[in-house]
Amino acid sequence: MTGRFITLEGGEGTGKSTQIRRLAAALEKKGIAVLCTREPGGSPGAEEIRTLMVEGEPGRWDAVTETLLAYAARVDHVARTIGPALLADRWVISDRFNDSTFAYQGVGRGLARETIRRIDSAVLDDFAPDLTLILDLDVKTGLQRALARSGAENRFEKFGVEFHEKLRQAFLDIAKRSPERCRVIDASGTEEQVAEAIFTAVSRRFDL
Repeated sequence: MTGRFITLEGGEGTGKSTQIRRLAAALEKKGIAVLCTREPGGSPGAEEIRTLMVEGEPGRWDAVTETLLAYAARVDHVARTIGPALLADRWVISDRFNDSTFAYQGVGRGLARETIRRIDSAVLDDFAPDLTLILDLDVKTGLQRALARSGAENRFEKFGVEFHEKLRQAFLDIAKRSPERCRVIDASGTEEQVAEAIFTAVSRRFDL
């Protein structure tokens, strides 16, 4: 069996972290070795860059700087964590990957999609997930969940409801652009219902 790369995407508070743990456990029951990771972050260097990106006030960085920070972290993440795991025939599940840059810095902050695409192609050489699960949830519900989870807003949660509505539509648009790679998961159900929908999508994609 070869390694597979699965990403979970979506707005704030959609339950990605919880569902990654559940998916990893379900795959491990089938004898699949799994590595769970996240973005920004996932390697020591990328985690340092994460701190720069998620802390502080909304205006700390402009969209271009934010995108370059994201890709600096991503290159290190792929080189030091994702790539070696896939080469070792492990499955990698990541909480966010490059779709988040197209959503957050692209649609959310107004950076041209083509600009991001060119950066992505240049630094990742078109490396992409085998499957992306987009967790879709009402924006206000997601923000309430995110605040209840952390007790304090991170920098992106401070951008306001209108910004997050743009993000939701951006992720749905990404799913439409890449239907062979992406599956939209209704994240409004119970934790168990969402986990079942995710595992069904993974099983169908990889013939488990």
